[in-house]
Amino acid sequence: MGRDYHARPQMEAGAAIEVQGLTKRYGSHVAVDGVSFAVERGEAFGILGPNGAGKTTTLEMIEGLRKPDAGEVTVLGTPVWPDPTRIQARIGVQLQTTSLFDRLSATELLVLFARFYERADAEERAAHALQLVGLESKAGDYAGRMSGGQQQRLAIALGLVHDPEVVFLDEPTTGLDPQARRNLWGVIRAIHEERGKTVILTTHYLEEAEELCDRVAIMDEARIVAMDTPAGLIGRLDTDARVSYTDADGEHAIYTKDTQAVVLELLETARTRGTAIGNLAVRGPSLEDVFLNLTGHEFRE
Repeated sequence: MGRDYHARPQMEAGAAIEVQGLTKRYGSHVAVDGVSFAVERGEAFGILGPNGAGKTTTLEMIEGLRKPDAGEVTVLGTPVWPDPTRIQARIGVQLQTTSLFDRLSATELLVLFARFYERADAEERAAHALQLVGLESKAGDYAGRMSGGQQQRLAIALGLVHDPEVVFLDEPTTGLDPQARRNLWGVIRAIHEERGKTVILTTHYLEEAEELCDRVAIMDEARIVAMDTPAGLIGRLDTDARVSYTDADGEHAIYTKDTQAVVLELLETARTRGTAIGNLAVRGPSLEDVFLNLTGHEFRE
């Protein structure tokens, strides 16, 4: 199993986000159980876990949208609770579900949101946000007539229009087809690279976390079970390859540092016994294997 992340983390000086002992309960159900971590300024930090792990609840408590039952949250040096309004003008939030005014154009929505933040340069900020998410050609289109991927990009633009220092993205690619998802990855990279913005995102897509995040916290059953760079997490497995196959007894997976020897042994054993193996595949280890090693059960997206 992974390290105990209930222990107090070593906080970086000037960290963008500091979370200590964050807890949320609903009756007897513990949704978030003593979560602690820090996010550095300019970092792309991911919270990875299956549905129900506690990712969204954790994010909402950091954003000031859901009050924790215990724990402390500091964003940009300011405690979020008990008065989250002190920090909310400095952060940008894309919620898991966003309702848009269907009869306003993309530009009209963005200008409206910029003025909520009392931006004198609302039109300029709207144009910049559209450019950042690749929706310049849709500036005059109604939100209700956009595709799902375009609406998701517009929702991200709304969270960026006031030029926040920290951007929160809650499962930004959920429900999108593979092409739209990869297009949005480019948007997220652009957000992270623009003047070193701090980005914290939740996802239940393993590949997404590997592609986009400098560091990843893996959540399962309301707790963080491991935290490191994607490469660091995978490196803990101390294996070079995963060999998977099926036979009459079901599906199997072997982790090995000698792929050739394992494959030859499998084939020779099958030949000697007169049995058949199928779906033989070899790949490098991934965060899915890390999750299985840490929790004892497979990751279900």
